[in-house]
Amino acid sequence: ILLLNHFTTDILGPLKNRVVMAPMTRGFAGPGHTATTEMTQYYGRRAQDGVGLILTEGVIVHSRGDGYNNVPYIETTAQAESWRPVIDRVHEFNTKMVCQLWHCGRISHEDFTTGLAPLSSSNLQAEGINRQNNKPYGVPVAMKQTEISEVCDQFANAAKKAIKVGFDAVQLHCGHGYICDQFIDDHVNNRTDSYGGSIKNRCRFTLELVNRVSEEIDPEKIIVRISPSRMKNGEIYDWNQLEDLLFFLLVKLEQIGIKIIDVSCANADYFQTAGRVIRKMRNKWKHLIMGGASLTPEQAEKEIASGYLDLVVWGRYILANPDFVSRIASGKPLEPFKIDILEQLR
Repeated sequence: ILLLNHFTTDILGPLKNRVVMAPMTRGFAGPGHTATTEMTQYYGRRAQDGVGLILTEGVIVHSRGDGYNNVPYIETTAQAESWRPVIDRVHEFNTKMVCQLWHCGRISHEDFTTGLAPLSSSNLQAEGINRQNNKPYGVPVAMKQTEISEVCDQFANAAKKAIKVGFDAVQLHCGHGYICDQFIDDHVNNRTDSYGGSIKNRCRFTLELVNRVSEEIDPEKIIVRISPSRMKNGEIYDWNQLEDLLFFLLVKLEQIGIKIIDVSCANADYFQTAGRVIRKMRNKWKHLIMGGASLTPEQAEKEIASGYLDLVVWGRYILANPDFVSRIASGKPLEPFKIDILEQLR
């Protein structure tokens, strides 16, 4: 089975297999937004069973970028150091671990951003009710140039700290409607300056951010996560000018030295969303692609064999089955995901 065979890349080095644990916000961080013993056990359990690569839950780069209850940060040295036991535990089982760096932008509320208005590309408020506090999302402020530079520096600081404490790489969360996506997506970005309007301008913030992080760490240790097509309010939601935007971004990311793209569709059907995007980009992007989420192991095997995916990401299956890899290897049926699984870290 290609999925479970050893997979060696110049970028991440040898991996036990091509199975990747998706980043999943769990909300079990300790005091001061730190990683805990329970988190060590939770990630360690998946590594011990055989997951090849673990992407952490989103880790907030600065308090102004928060938007959730009890999520971990990597803003201070103490917060970064709290991850060391988690990483050491995962490494005991020869599994690689990547820190997902996260800034929520407007998908937030003053309750989470120390009383300050959330930041975004524009002052357009996200629709709906924030499930984290059952209030409407906060009205954001459009970022000034100084704030754009500050956020790039916050990601760079977080990336440097992540590598220092032993993470094998970082992932920049540029999808799912969070800060980078708020610049890329012209449904949200109504700016008239050099960060809005054209494709080049709407990609400017993301590329400046990736470039700034690459000044602090090796760009080959940076995974960029994008979601050009995902589900939103029960419907497929695509970037406008999807192909032109995607191809422009890929060329620029390659120039910076990025070698891994994670095409995420969250919990949407892969073939309708991320799989469709990957088929457009595969001829343009000769480096690694990760994606998956909703695939069965059999579908994943076909995507690898067809050359579309190099690494396959699973979330809910791995939550429901801490022994996910063992089950695939032995042919044992997978337990379905049930919502009550989220009530504890297991």
